[in-house]
Amino acid sequence: MYFISTRGGEKVTGAAAIVKGLSDNGGLYVPEQFPAMGEKDMQAMLTMSYPERAAYVLKAYLDEYDEAELLKACEQAYGKFEGNDPCPLVKIKDGTYILELFHGPTCAFKDMALTVLPYLLRTGCDISGIKEDILVLVATSGDTGKAALEGFRDAKGIKVMVFYPDEGVSQMQKLQMCTQEGSNVNVVAVKGNFDDCQTAVKEIFNSAECAAKLKERGILLSSANSINFGRLAPQIAYYFSAYLDLVSSEQIAMGDAIDFCVPTGNFGNILAAYYAKRMGLPVRRLHCASNMNNVLTDFLAKGEYNVNREFYKTTSPSMDILVSSNLERLLFEISDRNSTLTAERMAALKSEGVYRITKQEQDKIAETFDGGFADEDEVVEAVYDLFCDTGYTMDTHTGCAMKVANDWAYKNKKDVTPMVIVSTANPYKFPQDVLYCVTGNDVRDSFKGIKRLHAATAMAVPKCLANLKDKPLRFKTSVTKDKMFDEVLKFIG
Repeated sequence: MYFISTRGGEKVTGAAAIVKGLSDNGGLYVPEQFPAMGEKDMQAMLTMSYPERAAYVLKAYLDEYDEAELLKACEQAYGKFEGNDPCPLVKIKDGTYILELFHGPTCAFKDMALTVLPYLLRTGCDISGIKEDILVLVATSGDTGKAALEGFRDAKGIKVMVFYPDEGVSQMQKLQMCTQEGSNVNVVAVKGNFDDCQTAVKEIFNSAECAAKLKERGILLSSANSINFGRLAPQIAYYFSAYLDLVSSEQIAMGDAIDFCVPTGNFGNILAAYYAKRMGLPVRRLHCASNMNNVLTDFLAKGEYNVNREFYKTTSPSMDILVSSNLERLLFEISDRNSTLTAERMAALKSEGVYRITKQEQDKIAETFDGGFADEDEVVEAVYDLFCDTGYTMDTHTGCAMKVANDWAYKNKKDVTPMVIVSTANPYKFPQDVLYCVTGNDVRDSFKGIKRLHAATAMAVPKCLANLKDKPLRFKTSVTKDKMFDEVLKFIG
């Protein structure tokens, strides 16, 4: 299968798309066509383990990768997860389920892809005949950074460098990144928000001058953000797996439609669900959940994407994003794959901070998507209510999705379509905020928050988070966004 750019002008193999990350003109790679998953495929996957399901989905897109090696890579990646199931589905009540995606090495959903990406990237280089070392450049709003650092730690021929907003991540997220072990990793704080980090990283990717300086040092750039199809593709698998788990547990019959409610800031997580739907998964609706940075909610309601608005720092920091990069892929699809129009809209977003879609395109999106958001008080209420009603503890990002799902249920009381709420992080990644939600108690220190949250919920504390307290702080550098590439050059030497 070949991949094309959302902004036109390129057609590359899947291996090349993963290695490059972004196209030469700044566009995102998308499959030339969506592989179909029919009833025969669904029946075949029904009895598979999760690694087998993931490899099956990946092979549909990456046909040049060896099937046996792909399966082995998935088995090794998901063997790092706690428990027997990397993404268990928990029934909250009849018709409502939570898909837990936080059982990996860094306790966030990004592990679902970033434990597999090192194999996809290194093998992509081999397939493409690339001998240079790879520098994986990452902008993070908190979770991608740690997952990438852990996934690529000490990987042969690959260095990974992470930029995060200095005041835009939780204390636990910062500690996870800045105590990271490994000889090939680096972490730098950026004065600003996530959009500043992401924009500057994209500019480095698109700069011929930066590329030339890196080439002189025998380095090629790649990305671990969801702009890279190698990050997006493994995420498609867990939507198939959630559906198949509902079938195998006799909650639904094969062919029944379900909904997903997805907390998202950069639009990658929900876009993976859309890709699954395009492949044939019986998805009826996708509910896009935002926090107070509700640019996506407004876009879905009004057909205008406008980042000229106040930026909020919230208790769901991984969603504190105004420029949702993966939305470009959806724009490409709903415009009938009009690369010229997509490029024009992205240029307008960069220059003016706004673009608009047509009423016809808006209607096309509305056939599948709707959006909602939760303010800070509503997140507290959603987390508290579920804990009181069921004893289940969720993090603040999942709290946004729960509020949006509850709103949908309230407005559509006769709707009996099963709803799967996607849970993206372990509550202990945000212990003070979750503690406040379930008890009303407020503490400043994360480790005191962990202790008290455990006392209140009896939920097991992941060792990788509990042990952070005793790990030395390795990375302390903070720079302005215009100095980020200087730090890249210092790192690679």
